[in-house]
Amino acid sequence: MDKLWSPWRSKYIESFKPGGEKEAGCLFCRIASEDKDKKNFLLHRSKHSFIIMNLYPYNSGHLMIIPYKHTSLLNVLNEEETLDCMNMINLGCKILNDSIYPHGFNIGVNMGKVAGAGIEEHIHYHIVPRWNGDTNFMPVLNDVKIISEAMEKTYDKLMKALNNY
Repeated sequence: MDKLWSPWRSKYIESFKPGGEKEAGCLFCRIASEDKDKKNFLLHRSKHSFIIMNLYPYNSGHLMIIPYKHTSLLNVLNEEETLDCMNMINLGCKILNDSIYPHGFNIGVNMGKVAGAGIEEHIHYHIVPRWNGDTNFMPVLNDVKIISEAMEKTYDKLMKALNNY
């Protein structure tokens, strides 16, 4: 039997067991207020938003753009905040292109739990890098997704690319 290893998921999995430890308050607001960017896989801070790696990625390099304003709705962001988020999406795509060379991207927002939002109380954009052939039988037959690189290694690659901007 082959083994799939993703040790960073253990904290997430443990949160579902009875009595599992859940952090109070908004995860994204907490991360934004901390000075632990590397620990939190936070890549870049701008005036109104930040770029962070998704701890439970669909693919290696899965990024999120998160506005500092705590809201579940896009229309609550003003024009400057919206433009800042779009600029961070562009920057995220640039550093992904310069570091892990995807063939394309899925970019989007999941608004509300029924739309797939894991953290529905704080709006955020996803950038999922895609490669030709990155979908195979594992997710279809086994409900398993393979992430091919450790988060720390991808973070270092993205930070190196970010230094060029």
